[in-house]
Amino acid sequence: MPAFAGTGDERIMTLACQVLNAGVTDRPWLVFLHGLLGSAADWQPLLPALGGWPCLFVNLPGHGRSASLTAAGFADVSQQLTDTLRVKDVAAYWLIGYSLGGRISLYHACQGDRTGLQGLLVEGAHPGLTCQAERAQRRHHDQQWAARFLQMPWKQALDIWYQQPVFSSLSRSQRQQMIMLRENNNPHTVAAVLTATSLSVQPDLREQLLRISLPVVWLCGHQDIKFIHLAQQSGFGLRTVANAGHNAHRDNPAEYARQALEFITSPVLKEVKHDLS
Repeated sequence: MPAFAGTGDERIMTLACQVLNAGVTDRPWLVFLHGLLGSAADWQPLLPALGGWPCLFVNLPGHGRSASLTAAGFADVSQQLTDTLRVKDVAAYWLIGYSLGGRISLYHACQGDRTGLQGLLVEGAHPGLTCQAERAQRRHHDQQWAARFLQMPWKQALDIWYQQPVFSSLSRSQRQQMIMLRENNNPHTVAAVLTATSLSVQPDLREQLLRISLPVVWLCGHQDIKFIHLAQQSGFGLRTVANAGHNAHRDNPAEYARQALEFITSPVLKEVKHDLS
């Protein structure tokens, strides 16, 4: 399996990245954003399928090689992403985001300047809550998790995290593997990012997403019932990955990559919703 090539120029507030196939110039870049507790290395299982595609694997603030960076909120992370793409000379690109990375991708796509963005593939990510009661409940939920991260033994907090219903498809051994992968995270930076990018403060992006002309698809593991229903109810395009749960790119990387590249090479443009008022 090919190794990532590191990149170095972090003199401005750019996110640390890992690059693959930078010399390919006849295809758009694939820009990957991981989930909470993850890093750029989470996408390693996809590498065998990505030959011939220029790829940028981003470490989000507080994670991986960007662990020293902070995030004031979605607008801040989106700006850091914009600055990073500019410094890395990424012009035409697709965003592929999992969980938190998917929510950041959605927010970024809804901003005024989408220069170069070709489309979105979103895995296990929420487009936004629709009412204040849901927001209050989610705020309390995320505050509790941030407190656990800061107050409990880190490995114990991770064990409880991966017992949430959304990870129910994981076996005990798979859950232990995930805990081992995440043990090197700093609980303080993770808690800070969780608070700053909580779903409770994310705008509801449904209307904006339905008004932009970019191709957008939810790519869900077929066992990830919650997010399959969410995509269906919101009117977004949906593809499912066999033999996979919430973290489909880890559960079945070959099928995930096949579906993702199939959509990128033959994207389906959705009907854009226009404001008739």
